[in-house]
Amino acid sequence: VQLQASGGGLVQAGGSLRLSCAASGGTFRNKPMGWFRQAPGKEREFVAGISWSQTTTYADSVKGRFTISRDNVKNTLYLQMNSLKPLDTAVYYCAGRRREYGLVTERDSEYDYWGQGTQVTVSS
Repeated sequence: VQLQASGGGLVQAGGSLRLSCAASGGTFRNKPMGWFRQAPGKEREFVAGISWSQTTTYADSVKGRFTISRDNVKNTLYLQMNSLKPLDTAVYYCAGRRREYGLVTERDSEYDYWGQGTQVTVSS
């Protein structure tokens, strides 16, 4: 499965962005998917995940502000980001697990497919 992330950009604090991740080359609908981010000088961290059954999981830092969703017809994963803060500035990556019907996990080592990343910059 190949993943292509898009939708990043520069936004002021309090603004919104919607990231997309288009999947191709394999079965998307039954695979757990997630969004991760990496800020300069920091380790990559889990942001949100969604299972094949649409169950969602969020990092505490984004709960109530970000929404992950998936469209299994369009083979696309989304991350709606509202009330953005400067601390949200990072490169955002979409990721997928090979195992169908598997669980969402916050450990990046358990994801098999990765998009190329899209930069999100939030100015104060």
